[in-house]
This record gives sequence, structure tokens and C-alpha cells, in this order.
Amino acid sequence: MNYGFAFFPGQGAQAPGMGKELYEGSAAARLIFEEASDSANMDVARLCFESDKDMLSRTENSQIAIFTHSMAALAALKEAGVTFSACAGFSLGEYTALAAAGVVSLADGVKIVSMRGKLMQQAADSSDGGMAAVLGLDDALVEEACAKVTSGVVLPVNYNCPGQLVIAGERAALNEAIENCKAAGARRALPLAVSGAFHTPLMAKAAAELRAFLSDFTFAQPSMALYSNLDGKVLETADMPAHLEQHMISPVRWKALVVNGMSNGLTSACEVGPGKTLTGFAGKISKDLVCKPVFDMAGVLAAAE
Repeated sequence: MNYGFAFFPGQGAQAPGMGKELYEGSAAARLIFEEASDSANMDVARLCFESDKDMLSRTENSQIAIFTHSMAALAALKEAGVTFSACAGFSLGEYTALAAAGVVSLADGVKIVSMRGKLMQQAADSSDGGMAAVLGLDDALVEEACAKVTSGVVLPVNYNCPGQLVIAGERAALNEAIENCKAAGARRALPLAVSGAFHTPLMAKAAAELRAFLSDFTFAQPSMALYSNLDGKVLETADMPAHLEQHMISPVRWKALVVNGMSNGLTSACEVGPGKTLTGFAGKISKDLVCKPVFDMAGVLAAAE
């Protein structure tokens, strides 16, 4: 069975017990957890299966957990005969897409994601930043609400789907932007349970440090079409360290990515990894895009059918 897109979720999709059923039900998935543990010098399976919500919510833990769960789900799908024509990931998920497309090995992907999580956690701990989801307001009005803020840095960062845009920035500026969005007619504007202002210039130091770290890695050409959420287009850059530095401080253009993929004939997808967030976005972006969530063995079997 072939699907157009493999979608890989980003931070926030983590949950206690994540991936345990895949580990127990698929030899290929179990091997991914074992290889990830070897590369990370830690028991990633134990982190995923036994950690509580607070432990998994720490950026340094959630990123490696989500990456490993997603790669394990992909391995289980391949084991069941499922293939994909293209791949894409939401924020952190772009790193999973890089591994899925063979741009980096699983071992290198684990090392890179582990470092990214640590750097972003350090950046979050050293500043008072946050994020908020704005619902029911046109993107242009959200952008205008952020531009009016005078108390600090706040920017639109996640263009998820029609009527849903996430903003991020310094705490005081974020609160001011939330009030501006409500005054402009937003149905809701809700602070998110994250520790930092991700995908903003407030991550610049972490992004620069990541780029330096990436200089020691080798990156191959993708084995399939890989759509980047940096601009929503097929990734063509040869300078991956520079691309991933920019990726950390720039908005996630998920809506544009999905629309571009559909214009190229990609009208089916699996959300490969924890949660159903991207499946929900897909339904709101286009009723013509069929997306199936695959986070356990039932999902693998359904996708294979």
C-alpha cells in the first residue's frame, strides 16, 4: 500500500507510554528503540514507556522520545508493506523526515535531535518566553495584532491550518498580543504548556550552536520528495546546517506545505508517530486529503489495509 505523504509530528505530541505497543508488536519497531538507545547512551524505551507527563514535557526529553516513536512507527509500517512517495515533518518532525528520507542515518538523527532538545531547553530556561494558540482569526489579523505589540518580541510562528495560528515571544509581549487578538475577534487565544518561544529569534543562540554542532555530520540527498516546513516547498538546499539553523528561528508553514504537496498530487497521508494533531490539521486544510494516524499496531494494520 502506497501513500502520498508520511507526516511526522512535532513537540507536544508526547504522552506517557508512547510507543510501547509498537515495541511489543513489531520487531522492526523494537529494533529502532534499541538502536536509538545505543546512539543516545540512554534507555529511550524506558523514557517513553515509564516517564510521567512532566518528565516527557521537558524539551530535552520530548524531542528524542517523539523522534524515536515516529521512526519506530515508520519501521512498523514498512514491515507491513506500506510505502510513501514523500515525507514532511512539523517543526521537530522535519528531523524525523530527514531520517526517513535517508538524509541522515538513524544514529546521527538521534544525536542531532538530542542536541537540539538540550539547546532549546537551555534557551527556554534562560528566558521568560511562551507560546499561544489563536483560534478563529484570519492570519493577517493575527500578524497585525503581533505587529502592534510594544512590550517586547512576539511573532506568528505556526501556520497550522485555516483559523489556527500559534504565536510566540517574550511573556509580556505574548500577553499583550493575546489581548490584541481577542480584541480583533479571535474565538480563543490560549497560552500553551511549553517552556519557550520556539521558532522565534529568541532561539538564535541555540540555533547558532546547533549549526556549529552539525558541521561534523554528513548529509545525503533525500531518497524521496521531502517537503520543508521552513517554506512549504520541496527541500533543495545543499547546506543542511544553515537550513536547520534558520529552521529553528523561523515560522512553521504547515498549511502552505500541505497545499503545495496536494498540488503535486499528494492526496493521501499517514501521521506517523504520537498523536493525531496533524490528522486534524489535514481535515481543516482540505477535505480532499485523507490522513490516517499511526501511533500503535492498530494504526499500522489499518494503514496496511
